[in-house]
Amino acid sequence: MITPHPQMLRALLSRYATARVQLVEADTLANRRLLEDVAYTLCVTTGTREINDALAAAEQILTARPVSTGSHPTPGQEQADQTLVA
Repeated sequence: MITPHPQMLRALLSRYATARVQLVEADTLANRRLLEDVAYTLCVTTGTREINDALAAAEQILTARPVSTGSHPTPGQEQADQTLVA
């Protein structure tokens, strides 16, 4: 399975949290659609079908990968670190 890039996952999680807040503040059709769209994208990105599974998968992916420090990769890391960047 291709692993999504951590930065992309963090951005999606941020968008999901913002969409949830917006829906609580104003339950409009536009806000519901926004939340559904972000939830769908998270599910597709994590290879899941339900948002709770997508959130759990995202957390697992983010906690399993060390945060990049900008240093050079260790030998063999480039090949093992195949990530999906959108």
